[in-house]
Amino acid sequence: MHRLFAAIRPPEHIRDILLDAMDDSADFRWQDDEQLHLTLRFMGEVDRHVAADLSDALGRIRAAPFQLRISKVGTFDHRAAGALWAGVEPKAQVATLAAKIERVCQQAGLEPEQRAFHPHITLARWKGRRTIELADFLDRRRSLTSEPFDVREFLLVESRLSRHGAHYEEIASYSLG
Repeated sequence: MHRLFAAIRPPEHIRDILLDAMDDSADFRWQDDEQLHLTLRFMGEVDRHVAADLSDALGRIRAAPFQLRISKVGTFDHRAAGALWAGVEPKAQVATLAAKIERVCQQAGLEPEQRAFHPHITLARWKGRRTIELADFLDRRRSLTSEPFDVREFLLVESRLSRHGAHYEEIASYSLG
């Protein structure tokens, strides 16, 4: 079984901006450089044959290159846990690419994604209540932005879980344009 997702990996200078925005607060589990990506579709556990079919089908997606920029920070709160994220703009072209990937996933037999697509790059995760810490981080990083960066490819990535967290391995890259 392979635990897969499709993603955009920001260029190094954008990842540096995101890493610089993180602080040393022990209240959050900060992402490292390897983990900084924008998930287009989480596919979950798939067998070898489905993974091969997905890889081939993703290679047939046609989309023009586009630009994104980091724009603002926010949170996802899930009862006793959550995530800090950096948003991206504009959203139209990345949402169109994600929709094309979603169609490929459904054609390969995966269940439709039930969550609305919200393009973001996860910066940190937490467990428990972090109201004060979150408000402080959001206040300090409210104006987090970047210059536009080119998106010329997307990736198929395998996520391997361990007791030390997830390790990501690029399986394939797909050029846009």
